[in-house]
Parts: sequence; C-alpha cells; structure tokens
Amino acid sequence: MSEQQVKLQGHVIDRQILSRVLDAVELAGGSWEIAELSIGRTRRDESTVLLNIGAPDQATLTAVLSEISLLGAVALQAKPAVLHEAPADGVLPDRFYATTNLPTQVLVGEKWLAVEGTEMDLAIVVEPQAMSAHAVPMADVRKGQRIVVGGQGVRVHYPDRNRQEQDFRFMASAVSAEKPKRVLMRKIVAAARNVKAAGRKLLLVGGPAIIHTGAGPVVEALIRNGWIDVLFAGNALAAHDIESALFGTSLGVPLDDGCTGPQGHAHHLWAINRIRGAGSIAAAVADGSLAGGIMHACITCDVPFVLAGSIRDDGPLPDVITDVLAAQRAMRGLIPGVGMAIMIGTTLHSIATGNLLPAAVATVCVDVNPAVVTKLQDRGSRQSLGIVMDAASFLEQLADGLGTKLEC
Repeated sequence: MSEQQVKLQGHVIDRQILSRVLDAVELAGGSWEIAELSIGRTRRDESTVLLNIGAPDQATLTAVLSEISLLGAVALQAKPAVLHEAPADGVLPDRFYATTNLPTQVLVGEKWLAVEGTEMDLAIVVEPQAMSAHAVPMADVRKGQRIVVGGQGVRVHYPDRNRQEQDFRFMASAVSAEKPKRVLMRKIVAAARNVKAAGRKLLLVGGPAIIHTGAGPVVEALIRNGWIDVLFAGNALAAHDIESALFGTSLGVPLDDGCTGPQGHAHHLWAINRIRGAGSIAAAVADGSLAGGIMHACITCDVPFVLAGSIRDDGPLPDVITDVLAAQRAMRGLIPGVGMAIMIGTTLHSIATGNLLPAAVATVCVDVNPAVVTKLQDRGSRQSLGIVMDAASFLEQLADGLGTKLEC
C-alpha cells in the first residue's frame, strides 16, 4: 500500500466538501481513514480534517491525490509541482492540470505561488526564473512553456463563508419557478449595491429575449444610470435592439401593439445593413442614424461591450467578433474588476461567461426555462444563483429596486 496524509480546512462539512472528497477517493481506487476531525462550533468557524489516504500502488495514489486536490485537499508532505514543456504552440503536455475557477496555488521549489488569472479549464504556466505562475488557455500556450502536469504540488482554496454570501445564496440550492421572487430580488439588489459601493463592476450578459419582451428601455436606463459597466452579448441582442430603435419592432413585431406589419420580417436585416453602411455602431451613433437603444447607451456612456458571433448570425453587425478565440480573449480582457454578473435569456453566452468568471464573482442566471439556469451550475459555476423568470419582469424589478427611472 502507498499512503499519504492530506489536510482539508475550511467549511468542509456544511459545503459537503468532505463527503465529496471521500467519494472521490473511492471512485479513483483509493481508501481513506479519518485521522483527526475538528468541527467548527459556529457557522463562521472553520473545520479541519486530517485524512490518511491509501492506494494499492503509487500510480493510483497519485491519481487519487490529483482528484481530491481539486476539492482543496493538500498533502501534508507536499511535493513540488511537476512541470513539462509544451510540445508545440497550442498543444499541452499529456495529463496537464486543468484549473477550476477557485483561487489556486502551485508549489515551486519550497514556495507556494498564487496562480494569476484563474478560471475554469485552463492550464498553468510556471515561470521558474520569475517565480510566477499564471493560467493560460490551450490555444494561447506556446512551445517550451513550463506547464503543470498532474495534481501534485497544487492546492485550491474555497472562499470563506461570510454573511453577504449567505444572503445572496438564499434558497439557491434548487431551481424552481415557485420560489419567492420578491425575497430573491431584494438579495440581488443588495448584492448589486454592495458591488458598486466596493468600486467593482457589474457585468450584464444578455440575449435577444431582453428586446423581444420589451425590456430594452429598462436596460438602457440601467446603463445611463451607471449600474451596468460591461455588456456581453451576441449579434442577436444588438441587431434587435437597433431594429427596435430604428423601426420600433423586434423581429418585425411592433413592441407597442404586437401586430406584425408588412415586410416586418426584414426589419432586423435592414437594421444590420444600416449599421454596416455606417461602418460600426459607434459610427452610426456619431452620424445620428442611431439615436437610442442599448447599444446607443453603451457608446454614449462609454460602457465596453463584446459581441461574440454565432454560425446562425445574420449580417452580422460589423462590431461582432466572428473568431471565437478572439471573442474569448476580448471577454477575458474585461473580466478583471467584475464583482457581479447578471445573465439573462442566453444559454451559450451564460455558459461561456461562467467559464471565465472566478468563483468569487456573484452570478445570477435568469431564464424562463429551468434547464438553462441549472445548466450553468452543472457546468461548474457553483456560485451561480438560478432564477426562473421572464427577462422583462426581472429587469423591471431590478431597475425598480435600484431606483432607476425609465424616463432618465
């Protein structure tokens, strides 16, 4: 038998981390024994667990330790991280360590280095000369870079429990259309106010349902009142927002009476064409051809945005980034400083953004389909609060709670 003692520390009981570690050990072919257990006496106190981990051979033990390191288990006799060179640009060594969205450290020599830029599903590059480590997407790795392989010498840290997190995560354990929305909205409004008061940014990830449900003016007002600092969307939200500003319709349906007019199906194409003729959304704002809407507010209020393309896009608008890797990099460049993300009516953009966000970022996912709001949590964004609700109702209640008036 090969053996190693590991330590878990934090809120490992109430967050069910200990049970997940024990399950992971058995699933990976190992065995466990609790050598010491100290449980915190209050909800604020941390617990400490020492586990004796056994395995039939060293290879299995290494695999077990690699699995449970993702959950914060640290070997008491930790060995330095194993580093292999990337064999080619865009290619990582076999069995490279894939990051989580939690704060991570790697042991290089005798020093634990904090990994910069941690998000889900990246690799870790170590610069031994500079004694630094940072996360890197697979497509951006360069030949010869030193990459962490396996879980040896890696540890992750679950964020400390605090009262604000407890308030924000109220009833977040399961998604249901029957949850008390008024209570949830108070928590979200309070979280948004706290984020802004701390000098951090609020990110909106929006789908075209915002426009279809008539909530475009609400988002515009939130932007003009300084509540939204960054916008991530696709061609659809921007195109239908501009369509509504130019023609008063969304996919040809008038937003005032809901009756489709002649050639209404072409309105979104005419809107895209108008912007393409101007050269960009900013150029259309400058020449006066675009005088309102969400995108107009972003331009006039200096709110940065990333429009990431899709294979189903019409046009697309000239501002849409059609290279998915370039879109990822653009989104990644706007993540620093974000303290809260609100995702509304867009499955793929929500998942894509969730992959980029650190676990400390408060995240709200809103959709009328329960499967959408649970999918984000299933993909690893454990901090996400899912709300089954239509876009317009959510945004109107959010704006009301933040004191935003539509006429401003």
